[in-house]
Amino acid sequence: MHLSHFKRFTLLTAASAAISGFALTPTDSVTLNLDSCLRIALDKSPTLQVADLEVKRVDYSRKDVLAQLLPTVSFGATYNRMLAKQVAYMNMSRFPGAGGSDDGSGDNDSDGADKSSGDTGIKMGLDNSFQLGFQASVPVIAPQLWQSLKLSDAQIAQTVEQARASRLDLINSVKTAYYAYLLAVDSRRVIGDSYEMAALTHKIYKDRHAAGDASDYDVLRTSVAMKNVEPEMLQADIAIKQARLQLMVLMGVDVTAPFRFSGCLADYESTMYSDALALGDDYSLNTTLRQNELQTKTLEQTLRVRRMAWYPTLSLSGSYNWTSSSDGSPFKNFRWNPYSVVGLTLNVPLFQGGSRYNGVKQAEIQVAQSLLNREDLERSVATQVELARDNIVLNVKQIASSSESVGQAEKAHSIMQQSFEIGAASYLDLRDSELSLTRSRLAYYQSIYNYLIAGAHLELLLGSAAE
Repeated sequence: MHLSHFKRFTLLTAASAAISGFALTPTDSVTLNLDSCLRIALDKSPTLQVADLEVKRVDYSRKDVLAQLLPTVSFGATYNRMLAKQVAYMNMSRFPGAGGSDDGSGDNDSDGADKSSGDTGIKMGLDNSFQLGFQASVPVIAPQLWQSLKLSDAQIAQTVEQARASRLDLINSVKTAYYAYLLAVDSRRVIGDSYEMAALTHKIYKDRHAAGDASDYDVLRTSVAMKNVEPEMLQADIAIKQARLQLMVLMGVDVTAPFRFSGCLADYESTMYSDALALGDDYSLNTTLRQNELQTKTLEQTLRVRRMAWYPTLSLSGSYNWTSSSDGSPFKNFRWNPYSVVGLTLNVPLFQGGSRYNGVKQAEIQVAQSLLNREDLERSVATQVELARDNIVLNVKQIASSSESVGQAEKAHSIMQQSFEIGAASYLDLRDSELSLTRSRLAYYQSIYNYLIAGAHLELLLGSAAE
């Protein structure tokens, strides 16, 4: 077995043991119901893990903004080596009594040369200079940063709601896949019953043919009817496999895991009336509406941040440093001298080419767009909720009608089968009753499936599936 497959199988075995309450061997299988499937999906789904990580990322982003309001302290060191010293020249003739003329003429000899000015100049500076120390700064007045912190809070709330939306979508998808699997299993059972009835009829005619009471045509006709059901059985088997694979993928587990799924669609008929009466229409928790509301708040906060760009800022800064200068080797003759500085910096934004004004106008338009979208979303959600409730009521009535139809079809088929056994009914009459019974059962299970899907869709619209 490949190593990665073995790791996945080990994880799946541990998850199954936690659910079933005992250790599993590779040949064991665990039977799961809908609640167990949802628990595994919510625990294993990569989609939810990504959503949870996104919430953590946005939380760290908020802390990053908060850090900008706190003092910053840094340590730095600088070394400079003088390659060519600066030369300074002084005109000593300007200073009477220092070797120059006191008449202000600036001429000391016949050729006009100023011998007292120091033609060679004076080299200034030392070979080595060191500077090291600490610098600190803290914002005192920072309106834009203060509003940015509130903006981060709004973004966290929006990200949390997006994670909740992912949970709702996953729950709806798992329920839909689980119901599709039950429909495939029940449909396969109905088709299998139809095949058994066709096979039994074929056997009766073969026995009659052997006794000389039936013709070759009767045997061939019943054989063809039996074989016509076989492709339907094959399609039903494929549908079961596809539904199981889809459910396993949504659960986030290996498709080779030894999981079985319990239940049948008929189990939900007993609770459908009470569930239908308990239906609500409060869509205030609808995730689309809540995301729009939080997005609007985020845009409004962004607008405030942009407006704060007009306000001045004030920051406090300070430093404590040591300096040293020397000639010759940089590794000796250190003479460290400390000095410190404290200051305030005021920044008053005056003109930035209209960028702040244009940014504010863009933010105002985005807020207006979000508010208009809110109106359309509320109308759309209200309509969808009303349609979902109508579909559930309609499906409840359809289930009751289909259930009654199945009972009648079973009774009619039983009568026809007894009549056929005593020769009072033809094969065509028997086959017709078999097909009617099969169609009635399939319609019954399909109506229950439609009811469950409509209920899951209503839960998604109301936003109550994850509560």
